[in-house]
Amino acid sequence: MPYVGVVGRGGSDVPAAVLSTAEAVGRAVAEAGAVLVCGGRDGVMEAACRGARAGGGLTVGILPGLDRGEANPFVDVVLPTGLGEARNALVARAADVLIAVDGGYGTLSEIALALAAGTPVVGVATWELRRADEGARADAGIVPVGDPVEAVRVALRLAGHRRADQDDEGL
Repeated sequence: MPYVGVVGRGGSDVPAAVLSTAEAVGRAVAEAGAVLVCGGRDGVMEAACRGARAGGGLTVGILPGLDRGEANPFVDVVLPTGLGEARNALVARAADVLIAVDGGYGTLSEIALALAAGTPVVGVATWELRRADEGARADAGIVPVGDPVEAVRVALRLAGHRRADQDDEGL
């Protein structure tokens, strides 16, 4: 069973269209039989968990604080860390693949940590990376997609390749 990380902006000021996209991603993750992993709080994380719950899926929230009560009401497994923003590394490493929906600097850190670990990243209206040493050419690390269902389809395909690679290495 693949673990799909869903990352994006937290807070109460996330646009409704972004929340709708995140909820659709969460539902598609659940309907595909995957586990949704996220930071467990509000904004994109809550919307994705709400969608996964509606789709009958399992959600895991890795919280920055120690209070389980800080999790959104759609998280099934709450993991308080007390690590603050450093918990982003745990979200990135717990997933077989990451889907970034929109996002701020916290999302960017999760994308970078995932890519550094070799975890594939799929993006829906999120960051685009460019390397200064390669001119204006975009970095290919984030696979851009246009809609939530496509995001999950591509993510699961990429996660399958990653798991097969790990199996070959005896991991």
